[in-house]
Amino acid sequence: MKGKYMAYVGSYSYTGKAKGITVYDVDVEKGTFKERCEVEVDNSSYVIASHNGKNLYSIADEGVVSFRILENGSLSRLNSRNIKGMRGCHLSTDAEDRYIFVSGYHDGKATVLRLNEDGSVGPIVDGVFHKGYGSVAERNFRPHVSCTRLSPDGKYVMAADLGIDQVRIYRFDDEKLVQVDAIRCERESAPRHFLFSADGRFMYLMYEQKNVIDVFSYETGEKVPKIEKIQTISSIGDKTYSELTAACSLRMTHDQHYVFCSNAGDNAVSIYSRDAESGLLEFLCCLPISGDYPKDIAIFPDQNHIVSVNHETGSMTFFKVDYEKHLLIMSSREISVNEPNCCKIVKIAD
Repeated sequence: MKGKYMAYVGSYSYTGKAKGITVYDVDVEKGTFKERCEVEVDNSSYVIASHNGKNLYSIADEGVVSFRILENGSLSRLNSRNIKGMRGCHLSTDAEDRYIFVSGYHDGKATVLRLNEDGSVGPIVDGVFHKGYGSVAERNFRPHVSCTRLSPDGKYVMAADLGIDQVRIYRFDDEKLVQVDAIRCERESAPRHFLFSADGRFMYLMYEQKNVIDVFSYETGEKVPKIEKIQTISSIGDKTYSELTAACSLRMTHDQHYVFCSNAGDNAVSIYSRDAESGLLEFLCCLPISGDYPKDIAIFPDQNHIVSVNHETGSMTFFKVDYEKHLLIMSSREISVNEPNCCKIVKIAD
């Protein structure tokens, strides 16, 4: 594909081996990265880019850090904002880049902050602490918000909580969060991440412990959205999973034709084809990623390559995807990176 792309990989920095964010030049044709530099961020556990591609945001010990993405792909720090809670684990922005939504795993808090015109992070507009108890001691015994997003219609904020097995639905009006409904999931399922289709008609919810993906139809509503489950499909196909298997990351190709799910314990990536009209998924394959704990995956802009971010082995492994033969073919040597957590590929030039 034409254009210049960069990759930004967030890592824990408390050991002193990593600075926080490693910046890479992306070779789309070969399906690999080349390291350029590191940028200091205290324990970058999640990174995202703004929808306009001008800014990068990272979770950090101090809250949320914002950067301007320069013309050459390097980062210039803008500011940071405290979220008045324990450190977050997931970020998202609305389509117009007006707000950033922070998920708090440790304190069960969903926080909304305003974004300024230059992309810097503004003040908190609202936040809610989840309450309740789960069913598994030491893992699901209290709230853990793991993914928060604005619905496609812009009316509701949805927050997945893998500690209490719910996706709570808040009306977002006048910058206030008011709970209006919830998706009550199976006990000990641990809903972790969810995505919406680009047309806003379908939602895909991945469960960390149940190791499945639920597909829901979505329709807007005046008081509450209409959400109906239409499919449940395994995150590892026909494989038998152990207690150590945990679904980690859910990604969709830009053309919305394929969905990828990474799985820890099994240390594999599953690939699904997606029917745009029905929203349903068809399992294609589940293959190893040559590393331990694939905490995140990123899809290259050509949609024919992926990178697996392997936290435990401190590596990134690269694969070419053969959708017809249902294969992952290693496309380059693995790259070492200290305690990586996430990866975002961003277009910086045409």
